[in-house]
Amino acid sequence: MTQSLSIALMILLAAPAGVSFAQDAALEAPIRAIVADQVVAWNAGNGQAYARHLAPEASFTNLFGMVLYGAPAFAKRHTEILETFYKGTTKHHGIRRIRFVMPDVAIVDIDNEVRGVTTMPPGIVVPPDGVVRTQLMEVFVRRDGRWWIEAYHNVDVKSTK
Repeated sequence: MTQSLSIALMILLAAPAGVSFAQDAALEAPIRAIVADQVVAWNAGNGQAYARHLAPEASFTNLFGMVLYGAPAFAKRHTEILETFYKGTTKHHGIRRIRFVMPDVAIVDIDNEVRGVTTMPPGIVVPPDGVVRTQLMEVFVRRDGRWWIEAYHNVDVKSTK
């Protein structure tokens, strides 16, 4: 009897965690899809498509320290870089964490790599392996059932070698 009670208690305690995980996965799915869509757009060299999920008044800080506001400025800048020093590069995103600070607000931390870099603007060194590594933080807000990127903050990862 005691063993049966112990097993039943373990099942009850495990169930909410499993349900929570399934709910989290369902909540995260549209955000993960947007992050994946960004990779597809970048790899196609399409700055406009890369900006597709940016909110109209979003803030954007790039790894050079430039701060821009609004989806049009974000799209313009990404079109420029994908036609110049990032032309032909490929992007790889690894989502480190998605944290819902409210049901309709999520902070997404991304390990970001741009591979195949051969040139950079003056004063910036091309990494020996041609891979620019950054930590990208995107803040997502859901309005009217759609997720938007409200903030995009990209920070260069310094080599420890």
